[in-house]
Amino acid sequence: MFTKETYIERRKRFRERFDSGLLFFPGNGESPMNYPANTFTFRQDSNFLYFWGLDYPDLGAIIDVDSGDECVYGTDYGVDDIIWMGPQETMAEKSDRIGATKSGSLKDLEEKLRDAVHKKRKIHYLPPYSGETTLQISNWLQIPHTDVKKGASEDMIRAVVSLRSIKSGEEIEQMEMAHAISHEMYKLAMRISNPGRYEYEVFGAVEGLALAQGSHLVPFPVICTIHGEVFHGHEHGNLMKEGDLLVLDSGAESPLHYASDITRTIPVSGKFSGLQKDIYEIVLAANEKAIEMIRPGVPYRDVHLEAAKIVADGMKSLGFIKGSSEDAVAAGAHALFFPHGLGHMIGLDVHDMEGLGEDYVGYDDEFKRSDQFGFAYLRLGKKLQRGFVITVEPGIYFVPELIDLWHSQSKFTEFIDYDAVVKQKGFGGIRIEDDVEVTEQGHRVLGKPIAKTAEDVESWCSA
Repeated sequence: MFTKETYIERRKRFRERFDSGLLFFPGNGESPMNYPANTFTFRQDSNFLYFWGLDYPDLGAIIDVDSGDECVYGTDYGVDDIIWMGPQETMAEKSDRIGATKSGSLKDLEEKLRDAVHKKRKIHYLPPYSGETTLQISNWLQIPHTDVKKGASEDMIRAVVSLRSIKSGEEIEQMEMAHAISHEMYKLAMRISNPGRYEYEVFGAVEGLALAQGSHLVPFPVICTIHGEVFHGHEHGNLMKEGDLLVLDSGAESPLHYASDITRTIPVSGKFSGLQKDIYEIVLAANEKAIEMIRPGVPYRDVHLEAAKIVADGMKSLGFIKGSSEDAVAAGAHALFFPHGLGHMIGLDVHDMEGLGEDYVGYDDEFKRSDQFGFAYLRLGKKLQRGFVITVEPGIYFVPELIDLWHSQSKFTEFIDYDAVVKQKGFGGIRIEDDVEVTEQGHRVLGKPIAKTAEDVESWCSA
């Protein structure tokens, strides 16, 4: 945990944004794998972690804006539980450790909420993402479960986004811990990604290394695939062969659950072929130019569009795009090769605060989400601020189904040379991703450098 004072100050700044009412934070419970006593590894709700810091299941908390009380609710365990779980802090001890003013039982929490409902007090809560929490809120606030998400507080969402978006020095330190693990994961992956191995051998090795290095969990399912054109490919059964490219998109969690999110594309043969290297260099140029542009006040939408133009220029030089690159990007033709956004916020969540709604996190009154294919998937479009930590992850892909669809529709024939494109339907994809802090004057790439130039990647592969 951070210091008691950190949590006290976070809750103070949060409470000051409201005039009255209750600010309700349900924590996560344990989730059974196949029967109640056999559970998945517990992961606390990130908003609960941010304001309360307690990493245990079956907790709840309330800030009473009117009285100033800050109360944490949970269970005081008896000996029947302790013989299975080991010694446990009391709720009073947990409460004192984070500077809350009170503690209570879950029954007390239910009574507090039901009393507030009876008195028609305003109860702010965030949109739940689990069925269990949805039913809990439905029961305690006496509203139909179908109305729970609609009743989430927009004021609370905006307040949380405002506070959590700006990372403190101690949060950056946690993210650096996660990146130190990622560095070791990629050293290992490049060394063992060889012809004759299966994807699951690399997947298992890097996830196991993350856990062995102190990562509580991996912050998202590891993507490890020779079918890089499948952005979130979680099947790991393919045999890696000479000439394949392995896309590894993975991360680690720090002790306090802050995430890293890194992608590298690895030549299974140890060397990139001619076309592979040409396309790799385009993606690398887009990644490096995007990072170079990052500084406070720059709209990330503009950074995305610059990366898209570099992709279009590069693919034009290779004969896949024709005509004006700028016009191709304006029309959206480049999205045949780069059909996703450049990046997203990262912090306690790998897609930070996405559960609150992407548009609250990545957009605002000035910057609205595009509805253009590809561009619409950009999770972050608004102006960057000092303290943001964001991912930069351009890519180039040959997606057979998308190529076939657009070709059959004669879509963007003024920009796309389908004769050239169709020949590369088995190419796969290339993506390069780094995590970047927005500093006062510019930016800083987090973590110890992980091989990124084609030459460095090939050198790591041969180690």
